[in-house]
Amino acid sequence: MTLYKTLFLTATLLASGAAAAVTLVYGAGGDPVSLESGNINDTNSAIVQNQIYDTLTKVKPGTLNVVPGLASSWVGNSDRTVWTFNLRRGVKFHDGTPFNADAVVYNVNRWWDPAAPEGFRNQKAWESWKLVFGDPKGGSSILKSVRKNGEFQVIFTLSRALANFPEMIGSNFFGIASPAAVKKAGANYGTPAGGAVGTGPFKFGSWVTGQQVNLSANTAYWGSKPKVDSLILRSIKDPTARLNELKTGTVDFACDLNPDSLKAVRADKNLVAVLRPSFNVGFLSLNTRTEQLKNVKVRQAIRLAMNRKAIADAFWGDLGISDDSLVPPPLAWANSKKVAFNDMNVAAAKKLLAEAGYPNGFSIDLWYMPVSRPYFPTPKPIAEAMAADLAAVGIKATLKTEDWAKYLDDRNKAPGFDMYMIGWTGQYGVPGNFYDSFYGPGGVLDTGFDNAQIQDLLSRAASAKSKGQQAALYGQVHELTTNAAVRIPIIHSRPLCAARASLSGWTPNPSNSEQFNVIGKK
Repeated sequence: MTLYKTLFLTATLLASGAAAAVTLVYGAGGDPVSLESGNINDTNSAIVQNQIYDTLTKVKPGTLNVVPGLASSWVGNSDRTVWTFNLRRGVKFHDGTPFNADAVVYNVNRWWDPAAPEGFRNQKAWESWKLVFGDPKGGSSILKSVRKNGEFQVIFTLSRALANFPEMIGSNFFGIASPAAVKKAGANYGTPAGGAVGTGPFKFGSWVTGQQVNLSANTAYWGSKPKVDSLILRSIKDPTARLNELKTGTVDFACDLNPDSLKAVRADKNLVAVLRPSFNVGFLSLNTRTEQLKNVKVRQAIRLAMNRKAIADAFWGDLGISDDSLVPPPLAWANSKKVAFNDMNVAAAKKLLAEAGYPNGFSIDLWYMPVSRPYFPTPKPIAEAMAADLAAVGIKATLKTEDWAKYLDDRNKAPGFDMYMIGWTGQYGVPGNFYDSFYGPGGVLDTGFDNAQIQDLLSRAASAKSKGQQAALYGQVHELTTNAAVRIPIIHSRPLCAARASLSGWTPNPSNSEQFNVIGKK
């Protein structure tokens, strides 16, 4: 009798409790590089961090419009050199410690101040700050100081006007981490061994490198409570494999699928196609320290050698466009009307190579990404198409690749890559987010192209108070960067995502910054 009652009780608990637990599974394009906020520059990391952390500001779902996050309101002074943020009250980190002004100042100092004591910086690169804001503290740093004014107010004082500071500090790179957790984990913070602690809708559970990150619902979340009990973000590098797992139901939703899979998704009654708004660029970066690439005529020849329109049609179809601008279509107001798209011109390319001293071409390495990204869903075949075009003008490109984390690291280490594929999904709706990240002081290590004129124009554009003033300055940047041919735009894509028909509530943001707490699963 006792055994029977035990079995009956166990079955009842399973039916009413454990069986009711709901797990949401996301098919990611690869492993995160780090879960340490402020120390990343890749989307795979940002997607996971979006769930663990909150930022001071964020965007309205599906748009680029900035709305409150951990800051409930903010205001700039008349010349936009001082920004005051009023913080949300009653918010706690996952470890139970309070979110307040001290926590914000602590995090900003980790990202920004090289002289911050051990426990703040831990000898790390802090790439996010460099990409968005440029130099760290000292010298030409845009930030002069960050301080608290009471427990729930933070004041940022800038060295020059910055009209879009609220959008920039709300980039999904800048999640606010628990100071107590950072101090406890030390140098291991953000790794599988050290974990990550924020205020976001999901709590860190575990990270199995190369496989998945496991998160659990933050039932005390200050915003909309998660609609599921747990979230698994699986690393599935191959987009075809991601689609297959969507079809079988082992994955609930995924992005960065092959564009030519759109018909298959729409034909499957169990799937729904979800198109992320276009807000990215995929491009080929050229290292001006490589002997042949020091010559601007060679770089321009490489641009003219590639049939970018044909590549776009072949690999993206209706989901991609090719032009000569680093900024995506929603920011086309910043483009110069003087820049006309110059597609493949073999004769002109050969002429430039001959003028540069390479009438018979040369050999060079072309590195392609080992993971699928929104702008390059199938990197190797796209690299092969580029190499074929280059071969037609006498340039023999040897294809190479390596692990994603190493790829991101090695491109910035001497001697760097000759040419390599990379891209960018914007973090906020300002042209500077694209230009500053790859032509500003923090974005020159891989190319060696450190142009003072371009950087001055970018600085002035960021400080301009009107859109018209910004457009005129960014137009000049567009002209100069096109002529320099250091970053050759290949594609602006509309990433193909898909979800099981049983899911609801998913509205992808242009900036890959959405949190998954609003997604429900039947």
